[in-house]
Amino acid sequence: MNELKIKLAALGLDEEQVEQVIATVGEFAKSKLPPNLHPMLNDVLSGKSPDLGPLAGMLGGLKGMFGGL
Repeated sequence: MNELKIKLAALGLDEEQVEQVIATVGEFAKSKLPPNLHPMLNDVLSGKSPDLGPLAGMLGGLKGMFGGL
C-alpha cells in the first residue's frame, strides 16, 4: 500500500488526495466483491497483509512460478 501511496504522490497528489483516491477505489472494489471479502479488502487498504488461509500456500507457489512477483 505504501508503494501505491508513493506513486500517487509522485503524480502530484497531496496526502489528503491520496487517501481519497484509495478510499474511492476501495468503495468501488467493495461494490464488485461479495460482502464476505470486504474485511480482507479493508485489511489490504489499511496496509495489512490479509489472512488468506489455505490460499496463501497456493499463491506462494504461483509467486515462485512468475519469478517472485
